[in-house]
Amino acid sequence: MFAGAWDFIQDQVLGMRWLNEAVGLALEALGVDTADRIGASIQFFLYDTVKILILLVVLIFVVSYIQSYFPPERARRVLGGLRGVRGNTAGALLGTVTPFCSCSSIPIFIGFSKAGLPLGVTLSFLISSPFVDLAALIVLMGVFGPEMAVLYVVTGIVLAVAGGTVIERMGMEDQIEEFARPDGSAAAEAGGDGAMDVRERCSFAASETRRTVGRVWKYILVGVLVGALIHNWIPEDAVQAVLGDGNPLSVVIATLIGVPIYADIFGTIPIAEALLAKGVGAGTIMAFMMGVTAMSLPSIMMLRSVMKPRLLAVFFSVVVAGIVVIGYAFNLVSAVWSRSTCSEGRNRRARRCRTTGTSSSSGRDAGAARPCWRTRRRPSAGRDPG
Repeated sequence: MFAGAWDFIQDQVLGMRWLNEAVGLALEALGVDTADRIGASIQFFLYDTVKILILLVVLIFVVSYIQSYFPPERARRVLGGLRGVRGNTAGALLGTVTPFCSCSSIPIFIGFSKAGLPLGVTLSFLISSPFVDLAALIVLMGVFGPEMAVLYVVTGIVLAVAGGTVIERMGMEDQIEEFARPDGSAAAEAGGDGAMDVRERCSFAASETRRTVGRVWKYILVGVLVGALIHNWIPEDAVQAVLGDGNPLSVVIATLIGVPIYADIFGTIPIAEALLAKGVGAGTIMAFMMGVTAMSLPSIMMLRSVMKPRLLAVFFSVVVAGIVVIGYAFNLVSAVWSRSTCSEGRNRRARRCRTTGTSSSSGRDAGAARPCWRTRRRPSAGRDPG
């Protein structure tokens, strides 16, 4: 019963399969053949765009409402006494409730720095905020399933804590530009203790939702368009050759491809979804998503106004190296999990065969045809392009 309820939530509420069916029916009513590449691409584009925008509006409103309780000065009171790994973990976790892309996190980073938070805490927040947030977790669960979504969030937090800790221990506080250091007026600039009534919090959440959607919608459109092209037009063999398991540099390539792109997690999901359908490994997809969300040319340019060149170079190197390590680790775990799952399946079928006296290749043995787990694969044709 619980499994059935979860499947309904995952497919119809989060995945919005009903929306995909509605888009398909509407296109067919207009004479568009959704079975060919052009029709399938149109269906993919419309379905994923509307789905992501709906989730974005609803979830950003909720997350922004929660965020209204945590202005910089309140965060300073909560986190100011925490240093080292414990403080960096708190900063990274706080980043998970902020629905910001890499560029939008920078003003918050400046506010935290001016409020006197330790460098490791502010950097852990800066890394985790674009990587993961509550809204992204819900969307990722709807698109890729709970396993990959939770693993993505956990590894993003681990990377944020590790990155903040490494840089903090290098003693680079003097590499923050003077204007972003504590100046004694942080409390006044932070707007007091952030006390609001419900109406003000709703107004703040609505304003943040409009601002966020207004900032990212074009990147979502571009991301969905790229995803539609990958999904329906790029041959699977070509994708596998560049980013598949046969290429030992696939994770590095995916990270380097992702770094120059400016988008938030919602803009990367349709591209990652299409790569997943092409058989690209979970670690490679994760490296691409992290590369896109954590680093971009605009964010690097903005960070240069806050960080001196030495700190910026170290920050960039630590984050990119961490992404590559995580990508390879996840591909390794995925391969081991796949072999273990296949081995267990063969052993179960062999035991059933010895018990029943039937052949393991019998057509009645549905388990014999069950694929090994790697990542949650999406259909590449038909009525469900996304």
